Amino acid sequence: MPTDTPNPADRPRDATDTPPASRGYGPVFAVREFRAVFAAHLLSLLGVVVTELALTVLVYGLTGSPLLSALTFALGLLPYLVGGTLFAGVADRYPARRVLVTCDLICAGCVTVMVLPGTPVGGLLALRCVVAAVSPVFTGTRMAALADILGEGDLFVRGRSLLRIVSQSALLAGFGAGGVLLAVLSPRGAIVVTAVTFLCSAALLRLGTRDRPARSDGDGRGTLLGESLSGARTVLADRRIRGLMLLFWLPPMFVVAPEALAAPYADEIGVGPVALGLMMCAMPVGQIAAELYVGTALTPRLRSLIVLPAAAAGLLPLMVYGFRPGTVATALALVLAGAGGAYVIGLDQWFVEAVPESLRGRAMTLLTAGMMTLQGVGMALAGLAAEFLPVHQVIAGAGAVGAICVLLLVLEVRRTAPAGRGIRTEVRDGADQHMTSG
Repeated sequence: MPTDTPNPADRPRDATDTPPASRGYGPVFAVREFRAVFAAHLLSLLGVVVTELALTVLVYGLTGSPLLSALTFALGLLPYLVGGTLFAGVADRYPARRVLVTCDLICAGCVTVMVLPGTPVGGLLALRCVVAAVSPVFTGTRMAALADILGEGDLFVRGRSLLRIVSQSALLAGFGAGGVLLAVLSPRGAIVVTAVTFLCSAALLRLGTRDRPARSDGDGRGTLLGESLSGARTVLADRRIRGLMLLFWLPPMFVVAPEALAAPYADEIGVGPVALGLMMCAMPVGQIAAELYVGTALTPRLRSLIVLPAAAAGLLPLMVYGFRPGTVATALALVLAGAGGAYVIGLDQWFVEAVPESLRGRAMTLLTAGMMTLQGVGMALAGLAAEFLPVHQVIAGAGAVGAICVLLLVLEVRRTAPAGRGIRTEVRDGADQHMTSG
């Protein structure tokens, strides 16, 4: 079992002892604690995805109502804002390992109650809300803990990149796994499996990570709610942090339009389910491929240099929808739009450098909550616009308006950049000093 005394072999190899020629994700997996976090992330993420699918089928089977079935999915996004804003203080007020394990146990308890035959539909939806409200606290705490485990330099960036790749892959594989489970088990039986994944995740985090003290001692003078709200105010009041956070939030808000309107667009151009499935998979494939390339082939300095250009250009491929392209051209545009999301690899480094350590957990919890909430808002706005305009015009418009908004934000982020940021990153990461090419 891990102790409070770090093992030198498990210490993050960052600026001073990472081999200059070392690229890719191998050095990240060399850190023992990260391996535990990675495995726990995979298990809990699969648990969430399968729970969403199985619970949707269960609610529809109990009620026969498409509205309640769809609401089950919507409840996966709506509580993020509440949980991420009101409970963000948990991430800094208590030790990270305790918070992560407790969140997993709460999720395991909720899904266990879901499988009880006497649980009413209202109870199922309420439990779904609890799981969703816990998610931003868990994710924000894990992001902050990752900086403790891997350091604040290039290993942290690559570790975050790996978790994002897993998240995108789980969306593709998780629904497939859920479909297989539902083919051999009842919806309640599939949910039982997810309870086991949450418990395994909790065990991995408890036994595989070190117990570190809380970042904020919560000196007793303020309530948890007060700390959460004051932390959000402090983070958002900082011009640099606010700009970086918006750069995380705005592109996903607009890029979800083709996903939200995929089925209506497929109907508009007259293609079937196979083409629809191809279009739904194209954007995650583009993002995974680009993230793998940027994370393995580019140096920290080059990853930093592409942040603003990639963010500014990432939404432009959606404007192709204005010409009502067929399946192949649409899929290619979505792959390119997904690839534009690789800008966040360098943005991760800027964000962790800008946020004071004492606020890091709250800032990252708020970051997660805002990102998920604005994606839900983006989907809703795209659907509302499609009630009055042709679907292809709505998606193209989202690309155009989003690109303009992001370009203005890019200019703001550039204005707030600290002097000598590139030099600081280069010296800190210690990699570019010995590399001549990306």
